[in-house]
Amino acid sequence: MAWEEKERRRRVAPETEEYYWNARAPESLVEKLKMAAAHAVEEMRSRVVLGEFGVRNVHTTDFPGNYAGYDDAWDQDRFEKNFRVDVVHMDENSLEFDMVGIDAAIANAFRRILLAEVPTMAVEKVLVYNNTSIVQDEILAHRLGLIPILADPRLFEYRNQGDEEGTEIDTLQFRLQVRCTRNPHAAKDSSDPNELYVNHKVYTRHMTWVPLGNQADVFPEGTIRPVHDDILIAQLRPGQEIDLLMHCVKGIGKDHAKFSPVATASYRLLPDITLLEPVEGEAAEELSQCFSPGVIEVQEVQGKKVARVANPRLDTFSREIFRNEKLKKVVRLARVRDHYIFSVESTGVLPPDVLVSEAIKVLMGKCRRFLDELDAVQMD
Repeated sequence: MAWEEKERRRRVAPETEEYYWNARAPESLVEKLKMAAAHAVEEMRSRVVLGEFGVRNVHTTDFPGNYAGYDDAWDQDRFEKNFRVDVVHMDENSLEFDMVGIDAAIANAFRRILLAEVPTMAVEKVLVYNNTSIVQDEILAHRLGLIPILADPRLFEYRNQGDEEGTEIDTLQFRLQVRCTRNPHAAKDSSDPNELYVNHKVYTRHMTWVPLGNQADVFPEGTIRPVHDDILIAQLRPGQEIDLLMHCVKGIGKDHAKFSPVATASYRLLPDITLLEPVEGEAAEELSQCFSPGVIEVQEVQGKKVARVANPRLDTFSREIFRNEKLKKVVRLARVRDHYIFSVESTGVLPPDVLVSEAIKVLMGKCRRFLDELDAVQMD
């Protein structure tokens, strides 16, 4: 009877979806076990739980027939009802948004498309007329290829394989011609290269756009250029010179990383942190120190310090809480299985919101091609 009474009074934090027993709990132990089992299944379907020595519920389980009593067959109406995209932060070069209600396979496909299948313009061919710097020709060409070029790839076509000469619809041309000389006005006792030499550092600002065909009429002056003008390409000393011509073409990151439009594109599951019992006094302060700043907030309630979960989104899940023997049993760490936090950082070629919309178009195109192939097989 004592055990029964203890279980009646056992309570879990109300902000969670966990089942808890109270004075109105069913009298039948069988009913209790059924409800606890249902809660365990629901947790397995919706949460990835982080333990002290491992992670539970990692694999996707939402497919038909996996759990008795649950209809997990894909339904378009239910998907449209649950799916949403929330923009959290956006500036000139970065975007953070939440994508809720999708499977991990779709989220990962979207990330891979951002990395490898959204096209950009990049240096593909370098014609070296003179290079007396200490940087070898092939290393110099490689460095030039990694410079992001500010040009909308949607305005260009892919260059056909085997084409030696580009045209205005598929190629951008840049010239780099820099010669280092001594500064005749430098102080005699100076040892600073910035004073002693002229053009001893070659930057992207030295790259000059050479229009092809009617490009000068189509693109206003200054619109076609490297994204940043202060990227260091090479260093020279008096008498050394770099003179070359670059051809930029349209490509995708799947062919070469220099065409990737993002510096990073990643996602993580939304953290879900639950306090299983009240944490007060000095323990509240200890608890807040175990998480990233802003995750746990300590409030004054009736003269007592009480800990509460303020913003679990900020946590990085260092699992520092498991080093505290007193507090590790009062916290449950989990992640929401279908809530993805995406971070997209553009290289500056296109705004991040445009990159996301282009990635969606690529994904839609893949789906259309797959459906067309299915239709073709059925007709055969």
